[in-house]
Amino acid sequence: MNVNKAKKRIAKRVERGFKGYPLISLEYFGKTTDFATEVVVSLIAEEGAEPQEQRFSSEKDVREDEAIQSVLLKIIERAEANTVVEKSVISVC
Repeated sequence: MNVNKAKKRIAKRVERGFKGYPLISLEYFGKTTDFATEVVVSLIAEEGAEPQEQRFSSEKDVREDEAIQSVLLKIIERAEANTVVEKSVISVC
């Protein structure tokens, strides 16, 4: 899938706001605030449940990595997430 198409579909899910559980959270990390080398996907199945996390990393910006963005979209769809939250700022690590 084209990276822009995947990003657009994820953004649409984020824009819907909180619609209940399951909830998927996307948080990006990098050495600077301009370049994300890692993304952490957290799934919270129901209120009060412990989050399940999965990490993906790349040498290039993960926000522009077609394979990673496609996988994120597949995770969202397979989890049947009602809510998708994306942290807009890259956390420096």
